[in-house]
Amino acid sequence: MVGGGQLARMTCQAAIALGVDFRILVGSASDSAAQIWSAVTLGDYRSLSDVASFAAGCDVLTFDHEHVPGDVLSDLRTAGVVLRPGPDALRYTQDKLAMRDRLSALGLPCPRYTAIKNLADIEAFGSWPVVLKAVSGGYDGKGVWVCSSAGEARDVLSHSIELMVEEFVPFERELAVLAARSPHKQGAVYPVVQTVQQDGICREVIAPAPGLDGMRAALAQELALRIAAELDVTGLLAVEFFDTGDGLLINELAMRPHNCGHWTIDGARTSQFEQHLRAVLDLPLGSTDLSAPVTVMANVLGGSSASASAAASTSASAAASTSASAAGDVYDRYTHVMAADPGVKVHMYGKEPRPGRKIGHVTVSGGDVRRVRERARRAASFLRWGTEDGE
Repeated sequence: MVGGGQLARMTCQAAIALGVDFRILVGSASDSAAQIWSAVTLGDYRSLSDVASFAAGCDVLTFDHEHVPGDVLSDLRTAGVVLRPGPDALRYTQDKLAMRDRLSALGLPCPRYTAIKNLADIEAFGSWPVVLKAVSGGYDGKGVWVCSSAGEARDVLSHSIELMVEEFVPFERELAVLAARSPHKQGAVYPVVQTVQQDGICREVIAPAPGLDGMRAALAQELALRIAAELDVTGLLAVEFFDTGDGLLINELAMRPHNCGHWTIDGARTSQFEQHLRAVLDLPLGSTDLSAPVTVMANVLGGSSASASAAASTSASAAASTSASAAGDVYDRYTHVMAADPGVKVHMYGKEPRPGRKIGHVTVSGGDVRRVRERARRAASFLRWGTEDGE
């Protein structure tokens, strides 16, 4: 696997159970996966020589991010390296405009969009607000701007990056589906989940999506499987949707394990990480059945002294307990979380906390979606702020 972040870290756990000789190309010995795995190679994912040297000892090369340059991927394929997914598929996660063009050509539902070069192009597109997106490189809300005026759009244009414009979609909620596809063309799809975003960052995933009409859920799953087949994806494909009053619109794609699937570690018969390994190694795919009626994942983000104190302003002692955001403070909070709710599963990534950075997640399973969401929220809040009422 190229990339040593938390996705690689959690894939390590699946590799142990499968008995896979799993190796990772990391940029630093401090990377999340490098902290807990011995079979790591230091190298730059942007360097053809580094990636080619790493790949020489592997049967299959896969990825925990989409940032390996396209020309590097093409050269690796020409040299005979087995890439799963391959460069042709990965292009549609690296180039949002190419992705929109391809999906639209297939007749799949997407927001209205166009390439732009200047303010006149944006103004000709339609009425405000509009969404400007970096064609490449954006993630977790970065590279996406909702603009309500020409002045705001002009500020974005000043970044001098390639942009596209999309219509602003007044969606009811956001949904996501994970599908897996193997070289043998076996497919498997997980239940549709609801994702809750704040400031462009996924904060919560509810599996399955509560109150979702069965026909709409089946349509989302069918779309994910169709996209995986049409784009020749090998491994996992995450498809993010806007759920609107008129139907589903495809928002984003990712071809790797994804934040929307972390719940599967504790809430599905086969975790997304095991499923990805099964798919890229052309093993029979695992069951995607739920292991509990409801599972909720809440991301644990790094806090800040000011935010934490404000969140706990109702109590001076609470504010004092939440004022620091150093790593030790987060990990010292395990005892309370585990004692307060033994059913909470805590997954931390070994990352130094920074404001808004994903440093871990918690999952809770049960039968009542409201109760499960509350339990997950309280646990994540305490790990972040030191108080269950932090947000």
